[in-house]
Amino acid sequence: MNDDLTHLATWAEALLAKLSPTQRNQLLHRIAQDLRRNQDQRIKNQQAPDGTTYPPRKQRKNLRAKHGRIKRQKQTMFNKLRTPKCLKTQQDANQLAVGLTGRIARIARVHQEGLKDQVARNGPTYLYPRRQLLGVNSEVCVLVRESLLMHFKEVTIQ
Repeated sequence: MNDDLTHLATWAEALLAKLSPTQRNQLLHRIAQDLRRNQDQRIKNQQAPDGTTYPPRKQRKNLRAKHGRIKRQKQTMFNKLRTPKCLKTQQDANQLAVGLTGRIARIARVHQEGLKDQVARNGPTYLYPRRQLLGVNSEVCVLVRESLLMHFKEVTIQ
């Protein structure tokens, strides 16, 4: 995977050098938004970057308080992490980043790396299974390449 990124970076470097800083910033903003959407969809589908599904959530023992539809409803993990408020993009004329910040980032890191953490404040600790939330795969490389080509096609048409 690192070879794919290296090839993509060297290929894109020559193209990006021809753009002005404002054009580069616009292009990187578009690519960052596309990457955020891609990561959002993957988290929604509960898939790691390599395509495997996340280990299932541990069942709670005390569901006595919940009745009916809510109890039977499938609970997907990381719904709040997918929101634009949590999954943020940053870019300038030279780089872009898609990631999580603050308290949410700490919680996501525990799941991303499969670490041990407290379930609740003053509660028991639990070794969380590894659920890789953010990552790069061949689909991301294709997405970046296509975004670059579309941008240069639009620039040459104008």
